[in-house]
Parts: sequence; C-alpha cells; structure tokens
Amino acid sequence: MKIWHISDTHTYQELLTIPSDVAIVIFSGDCSNPRDPYNNEPEVRAFIDWFGDLPIHHKIFVAGNHDTSIEKGLVTKSDFNDRGIHYLENETIQIEGLKIFGSPYSPTFGIGWAFNKARNKLDRIWRMVIDEDVDIIIVHGPPKGMLDSSYDRLNSIEQCGDKSLMNRVKEVKPKLMLFGHIHNCDDIINAGTRTIPGLDTIFSNGSVVTDGKFGKVSSNGNIFEI
Repeated sequence: MKIWHISDTHTYQELLTIPSDVAIVIFSGDCSNPRDPYNNEPEVRAFIDWFGDLPIHHKIFVAGNHDTSIEKGLVTKSDFNDRGIHYLENETIQIEGLKIFGSPYSPTFGIGWAFNKARNKLDRIWRMVIDEDVDIIIVHGPPKGMLDSSYDRLNSIEQCGDKSLMNRVKEVKPKLMLFGHIHNCDDIINAGTRTIPGLDTIFSNGSVVTDGKFGKVSSNGNIFEI
C-alpha cells in the first residue's frame, strides 16, 4: 500500500504533482500563512477544496502552527469531514489495518501561532495521547535531531525539534513518524526521510517549500510502501 506524505504547502498545493496509485495521503500541517485567523480562513478553505478533490481514497489532515483559523474554530472538523478528510487532533483512527495517531501540537515558537505547547509540558502530553501500539504518528513539528536543522539568531545551526517527542517515538517504535514545520533553508536540507540505527521507524519531513523562495515548491513530499 502506497502512502504519500506532504506538509507545509503554505498555499502552493496546486504546484504539487499528484502521484499515481496512492492509497493514503497524509498532511502534516501549515497549509496557510497569515497569523490573523480571519485572514487565514480563506487559505485553509482553499486547501480543503484541493485536498478533498484529490483522487486518493484516504485523506488525513493534521494542522500546523500557521493554521490559526482552525484553532480558533473558524474552520471546524466537520468542514474536513464533509469533504471526506480525516481531521486528527490528538486522536487515533484505524485505516487499512493501520493504527494512525495525529496531533497538531508543536513546541512554542513566538506569539500568536496555533497549537503551540510549552516544551516542558509536551512529555506528559505525548505519553497520554500516543498509544504504545500505534503504527503511524503524524504531528507538525519534528522530533529532536531528525530533519530539524535551522539557523538561530547568531547564524549558527541548531536542531530545534522536540526532545520529548523523540523519546516517545523510541518507546513506541512506529513504522512511520511523519512531520514538517522545519523547511529547507539556504544550504540546509530538511525535506526527506531518515532512519536511525537500532530503530525500524522511518522519519519523514514532508515540507515542500524552502524558506525565502516563495512561489514554488522544492519537494513533492515523500512516498512509502507499507
């Protein structure tokens, strides 16, 4: 069974090439841009229209920190469900024999963004909401040390992922750990997949844009056979 993972389209979803023979498409957040939820809403609704029209049987959506109109309730779960889209917010579903968990939470970054949680609270949250037997974990932000490199204010490279999420992934050992949030940036490539020794989990950053290079996509997401 083929799974297509994408994230961080930031309104450029129409530029993606739709792969053939995909059974499940999974989106890891940030389909929109504006921080103001009322300006954000039209962009989210445009994405829902595009996503709902994809010729793919199963569609799963997890929100990101840019998707403020969802957190504020201007766009609701029923808006997704009406288009045949599974909207996941700290919940688990079964599809094609796979147990799939999705959450929009990511560590706090700035003020006024959606679904941000303090890093010191995320360890307890992940232990409460992620089951031990889950096959696929979908979140917005990456686990620490996995395709999460960026430049800090001093222009040094830092890994800005969530340590508590990585700890939970090592305990649960899902088949796929899917996220986005941290884009490609200058000479840093985050989009793609990675594994680590001793763990069968495939880590996937599905972000499709590059910081500072707007108006185009630099990746078409990642595809898995599972």
